[in-house]
Amino acid sequence: MNAIPEPSTLDDVRRYYGEVLQSSADLKTGACCATESLPEPLRRLVADVHPEVRERFYGCGAPLPPALDGCTVLDLGCGTGRDCYVLSRLVGQQGRVIGVDMTEEQLAVARRHVDWHMERYGYRTPNVAFRHGYIEDLADAGIADDTVDVVVSNCVLNLSPEKDRVFAEMLRVLKPGGEFYFSDVFADRRIPAALRDDPVLRGECLGGALYVEDFRRVLAAAGCADARVVSSSPVPLLDADIERKIGFVTFRSLTIRGFKLPLEDRCENFGQVATYLGTIAGHPHRFVLDDHHLFETGRPLAVCGNTADMLSRSRYARHFRIAGDKRTHFGLFDCAPAERAGAPAAPCC
Repeated sequence: MNAIPEPSTLDDVRRYYGEVLQSSADLKTGACCATESLPEPLRRLVADVHPEVRERFYGCGAPLPPALDGCTVLDLGCGTGRDCYVLSRLVGQQGRVIGVDMTEEQLAVARRHVDWHMERYGYRTPNVAFRHGYIEDLADAGIADDTVDVVVSNCVLNLSPEKDRVFAEMLRVLKPGGEFYFSDVFADRRIPAALRDDPVLRGECLGGALYVEDFRRVLAAAGCADARVVSSSPVPLLDADIERKIGFVTFRSLTIRGFKLPLEDRCENFGQVATYLGTIAGHPHRFVLDDHHLFETGRPLAVCGNTADMLSRSRYARHFRIAGDKRTHFGLFDCAPAERAGAPAAPCC
């Protein structure tokens, strides 16, 4: 794949994040989440990141999945490296974190604090590396096929003018059974072209926000037939000029989870049952796969074939017991989330 070209939209984004924004206080929307919204264990890790790195954080969620010990994790659009340094703690000394970003000013902040963090964490050698590159062409940044356990990204994919290439690259570099887990801003409709090209709207993660149904289609074309929403929150428009321009669109920050697995495009019923063993560190009582799969420790839950594969063919396999196989098919699985189906106890996928 050739290196990504230099369209004006990328120049605008690089200028916005490298020159216009000096801290998260300069943002004009509520897309970036406050540290207080993170789970307590993650808040403690964030608090242990260098203050300069934290101050120039522009993410919109907490794309930090569990069970990362020893993993190789790739952070797309890592910026100043806040999430990379938190991930450094989560993967441990034997794990590896790679951050890729196209903005040299952001990377300069990330790189000058590597030694500070490694000494603070008690690591003999750095387990974090930052590379300049484009998320649309990870080969140019030295990321080979099937070498990454988990790909994360925090409010960056919306900034790309070629999202289909980004999703294809995510799946290329993941190992079979690997996971992508990212937070980003999505729209309830397609953004008009004139607003997509507005440099402020794009820099504020609004102009490039994907319509949620187009996201599903683009991801399916890249090879992922079933991605799950883990969490969702509204994005308030805090600036009067931005409200006038694009206030007719509803924006939400979604955290999405998916796997590099040959899944079906519908939830099919094979009579399978999954039981969480309670063995994921920090999750002794329950594990949330997505916004309608909460597994209580020791409690069997009927699941569709895709969910069974996500749990049994990924790094989560040792934490679950799956009963049943795919030899007998019972048709479609009732996959409506419980709150929509009106049946709080109903299994869903």
